[in-house]
Amino acid sequence: MANVIDILQERGFIKQTTHEEELRELLGKESVTFYTGYDPTADSLHVGHFLQVMAMAHMQRAGHRPIVLIGGGTTMVGDPSGKTDMRKMLTFEEIQQNAERFKVQLSKFLDFSEDKAIMVNNADWLMNLQYIPFLREVGRHFSVNRMLTAECFKSRMEKGLSFLEFNYMLMQSYDFLELFRRYGCKLQLGGDDQWSNIIQGADLIRRSEGGAAYGMTFTLLTTSEGKKMGKTESGALWLDPEKTSPYEFYQYWRNVDDADVENCLALLTFLPMEEVRRLGALEGAEINQAKSILAFEVTKLVHGEEEARKADEAAKALFGSGASLENVPFTELPRSEFAEGMDIMTLLTKTGLIPSRSEGRRLVQQGGIVIDDIKVDDPQKIIQENDFKEDTLMIRKGKKVYHQVRLV
Repeated sequence: MANVIDILQERGFIKQTTHEEELRELLGKESVTFYTGYDPTADSLHVGHFLQVMAMAHMQRAGHRPIVLIGGGTTMVGDPSGKTDMRKMLTFEEIQQNAERFKVQLSKFLDFSEDKAIMVNNADWLMNLQYIPFLREVGRHFSVNRMLTAECFKSRMEKGLSFLEFNYMLMQSYDFLELFRRYGCKLQLGGDDQWSNIIQGADLIRRSEGGAAYGMTFTLLTTSEGKKMGKTESGALWLDPEKTSPYEFYQYWRNVDDADVENCLALLTFLPMEEVRRLGALEGAEINQAKSILAFEVTKLVHGEEEARKADEAAKALFGSGASLENVPFTELPRSEFAEGMDIMTLLTKTGLIPSRSEGRRLVQQGGIVIDDIKVDDPQKIIQENDFKEDTLMIRKGKKVYHQVRLV
């Protein structure tokens, strides 16, 4: 059976590892308990987190045991990694609510039955720490000079790094130590922006327990040009269907650039690598078939097979295969609002298709809004009730975003 490191490497997950040969040997001979931490700074995970969830799922399928660490304590402080400004401070209640949402989402992707995976919250030990004992036990192992060379702090030094955030590295390292003591956790996984924090944690375990501990980081999900993926016009691509509908989620993957299809299939689906390479090599019009498979597979993992099928049918209906239109996103508006007519900017705002009226005007001027196959060229256009056919109106934004308006 292949070593899980080979599987992760072949699929393109791994960016850096500590003690690679030692770790490979360990993962080849025993079931290793490992962890990934998620700070609940929002009420849903997004697609950047999903890449790490997939890596954990591959690890679990290879017989290793995941610990999902929800950062109820660390979120009280805020991670400076990859941030140019200090994070908004959340209340303990907000953090707890977000943590509960994370729990529900993560249990869809990993098997938590019979101790096959564990979920813990670092608030359980961090909130009760005593400052002086913590400094004496943990703080003495950290060199400030070394910490200041870490990438996560360097980028913040010009703008100013608060002492609050400076403690984040100690807290994350202490989490690793605590999980090592409680569960025999020997490996920490994370995005590549976590590298400094992860190696400090492994180092702390070696110094204070004399135990072997390892770190592995993953590539961030980026396009072939190196831009971060998972951003839409309305913000992040969320895993919560209330925040990003399954149809929008599907459409995001259906519309990725040709050059990114193979990478996304390798990282975000469980399709065998020979199939991934076959689909990634398709060219011309055939690459669209690979994009449909990518969109279906990722949506199925996140939202379930039925939602993936509905999104797939809606996409086919819009792109000319004549399936049903019932799964296209829609907004219901009272008939009375069109008695005097409604201007196009108000309509686009109410459907959530534009973030601002100025953006709407720009779209119209560039020919980016089409209503029932007719291009809108006047930003002052008024939509009347008699513009609706059988009480529905189809708006297309750009080439690929469709939205139906229904009168009620």
